[in-house]
Amino acid sequence: MRGRQIVVIEDDPVVSDVLESMLTAELFQVHTVRCGAQGLQTVARELPSLVLLDVVLPGLDGIEVCRQLKLNHSTRRIPIIMVSGRAEESDIVLGLGVGADDYVTKPFRPRELVARVKTLLRLDLYLKEEFSSDRVVRRGLVIDPTWHLAKVDGKSIHLTVTELRVLHLLASHPGQVFTRDQIVSRAISPDSEITPRNIDVHVRSIREKLRCCRHLISTVRGVGYSFLAEDAQ
Repeated sequence: MRGRQIVVIEDDPVVSDVLESMLTAELFQVHTVRCGAQGLQTVARELPSLVLLDVVLPGLDGIEVCRQLKLNHSTRRIPIIMVSGRAEESDIVLGLGVGADDYVTKPFRPRELVARVKTLLRLDLYLKEEFSSDRVVRRGLVIDPTWHLAKVDGKSIHLTVTELRVLHLLASHPGQVFTRDQIVSRAISPDSEITPRNIDVHVRSIREKLRCCRHLISTVRGVGYSFLAEDAQ
C-alpha cells in the first residue's frame, strides 16, 4: 500500500498541511491542491489511488467535483473520501449520493482519517486482487470485482467501490437478508463513519444504476436488504 498516490483537495492550508504530513509519514505520495477546478485537473492527470475531498472549496465545490469525477470514464473508479464541516445527515446523504465512498466530518483526528484512508485502499485492493474467482452472474447482472466491473444485460454500469462491495455482498447470497449493520461490517468497514442509515443511500444509488434490474434488490422492512432468490419469480 505504501507509495500509492493520494490527491488532497483542501483549501484550508492548516488542514491540508496536517493531512499531507500524516500521509507522507505513512509513505504515501501526496498531491495537495486548493480549489475544485485544479483538483479535477490533478486527479485526471495523476489518476491517484484515492482522493480526499473537502466539500467547501473556492469555485467548484466538493459536491460538484465528486460528481464530475464519477462521470469521467478515467476517474470514476477512484475511491473518494469526502471531508466536511457539515455534519447534518442531509449533507452526508448528499455526499454519498454523488458517489463518495466515505464521509468524514470536521473536526477529525488526523490519525483516524489516515486509518480510514488505509481501510478504503485495502477494500479497493481486495476488490482487485482477492476476488479473482468471485465473479457473480445473476439474472442479467454480472459483477466482476477483479476488474471493478458491473453489467446489466451486457451494458456497463458505473459503481463506486463501496457500491460494488454492497452489491457483490447481496448478489453473492441470493435470498439472504442482511441488516444494515451487517452490510456496513461486511461490505464497508465497521470503523467507517458511514452509518447503517447511510446504507439506504448506497442502495438507492445502486438501484438507480441497475435500471431494469432494480427489482433484484428487495427491502425487508424493519430488517434490511436482500437479493432476489434464485428460485423466486
